[in-house]
Amino acid sequence: MTTIMLVCSAGMSTSLLVTKMETAAKTKGQDIKIFAVSEAEANRHFEEIDVLLLGPQVRFLKKKIEKALEGKNIPVEVIDSIDYGTMNGESVLTKALAMLK
Repeated sequence: MTTIMLVCSAGMSTSLLVTKMETAAKTKGQDIKIFAVSEAEANRHFEEIDVLLLGPQVRFLKKKIEKALEGKNIPVEVIDSIDYGTMNGESVLTKALAMLK
């Protein structure tokens, strides 16, 4: 099972995006675990994830998180602002899965 973690300031704004991504995954018959956390909680989940996505509002954390994940082969990317603003779960899911290849 692939596990995707979304990180934002409080973990609340990404919760809706998680729901949209889960719906897109379910539609495609994909078995994917997706969850959202606040930036303060992110490091507690580093051992259980395959992909880490940052909300656009916390893009400044990218280098810090990449350094923390160094050697773990976990890709980190900032969610596209338009996808985030429109809550385009399918697009975000597609891009997250492409990061694994």
